[in-house]
Amino acid sequence: MTQPGIPNNYTLSTSCFGSRLRTIEDQAFASVAMGFRRIELGLSENPVTLNGFEDSRRETGISVPSMVAGCLNPFSENMSGTQLGSTDAELRERAINSVRRHVRIAEEYACPIIILRGCEVEDPELSARAKELQRRIERENLEEGVGADVRDFVNEVQQKGQPQIEYLCRSIHTLSREFEDVRFVIEPGQHFNDILNFESVGWTLDDLSRQGLGYWHDTGRVHLRERSGLPSQEEWLDAYAPRMTGVHLQDATLMEAEIPPGMGEVDFGAVAAHLTKDTERVLEVNSRHGRAEILAAINFLVGLGV
Repeated sequence: MTQPGIPNNYTLSTSCFGSRLRTIEDQAFASVAMGFRRIELGLSENPVTLNGFEDSRRETGISVPSMVAGCLNPFSENMSGTQLGSTDAELRERAINSVRRHVRIAEEYACPIIILRGCEVEDPELSARAKELQRRIERENLEEGVGADVRDFVNEVQQKGQPQIEYLCRSIHTLSREFEDVRFVIEPGQHFNDILNFESVGWTLDDLSRQGLGYWHDTGRVHLRERSGLPSQEEWLDAYAPRMTGVHLQDATLMEAEIPPGMGEVDFGAVAAHLTKDTERVLEVNSRHGRAEILAAINFLVGLGV
């Protein structure tokens, strides 16, 4: 069993700290105190400055295997790093420049992986309908008919979002040519109007296979989609595990994600069957969960062999 201070092979996302710890130094030392030797630079409403991180790295030996694009900016619903597929050339270039900034920081810390999350289809009417579908799920608890409506809606988003997928591929291609030593990966979106759904993730991976684009799985986000009537966790893993670079480990229920593993509905035993020894395993839970819950989650995952 993992105890505080006992090294483990997992990575802890800095998003788990929220605003509790305001410097990257404090986050690094807190991670090491819990047994982590690796941290991911994740999204936060108030991102910390990276001043002093070099000293804490030397003192603790902690490493940074992955970074989520957008982690250097305050969190919002429309992170600049997620607009790589925008049909607006100015927004798209702004997003590319944002990712360039993240890559340069990643290179300073010998961080080899940049995670790109999807973006919403640029259609206000579809955005409004996506929110209404989510409210229906909360009201009706997935009674008969809601799942079918969700599937029909996602198919509509897929058709209307096709131009954005093409722009997304062009943007990633541009970045891949500029930064050949960095591994870019895509992670599926949680919301129904996100262009990176089950089918489009496959199209994007196929289109950029020569550039080495990888897949990053998220157990919580995919579970929310599955419970809403979309492809299951098993379908995602069967299709994309061969190209999977890493996974965000979080639990979920019908209504909520970012729960510590072991406290929700995700079948982590089934997830473990698709992981290899080289798959990056990153714990990413909501910052309201503290040290005890984080350690309990690690013990749970270790017990399942994840």
